[in-house]
Amino acid sequence: MNAFSRTRLAWGLLAAGSTALLLIALFFQYVQGYAPCVMCVYQRAALVGVIAAALLGWLAPAHSMAGPLALLGWLAASIEGYLLAREHVGYQLDPSPFNQCSTFAEFPAWFQLDVWLPALFYPSGDCSQIDWSWLGLSMPQWLMGIFAVLALLAALFLGARLLAAVRR
Repeated sequence: MNAFSRTRLAWGLLAAGSTALLLIALFFQYVQGYAPCVMCVYQRAALVGVIAAALLGWLAPAHSMAGPLALLGWLAASIEGYLLAREHVGYQLDPSPFNQCSTFAEFPAWFQLDVWLPALFYPSGDCSQIDWSWLGLSMPQWLMGIFAVLALLAALFLGARLLAAVRR
């Protein structure tokens, strides 16, 4: 696993898979007509974090600093994505006037993704609305699972690298 985490193939698969998920989100928005809510937009941002980490890992998979940094970025973005998806599920399963998400994105002033890339990050939907489900699970419930798997894989790859470093 340590050796595989140092290959371009591993990082390329992560980048391709994560990009496919982002394209699926855009398909739902622009072809199916589902408006993304603010939590959807935040989850997209977390997915872009995974993609960015994957691209860093792909550029320098065996580098002593870039590889671990990419793994940590992948893990952090996946955990954040999971937490955002879990919060989104809460809005869907417990809709009330006291449990609502914001209607506008609150990105930092120095990183206004909703202004820079509105086609991808501008929220216009309702967090509590369930527009789509498959096998009884809503989109954020599926994303909880996807981000959990991504975080687990990142932790396994990181653990493999740490174990290899300790054994040296």
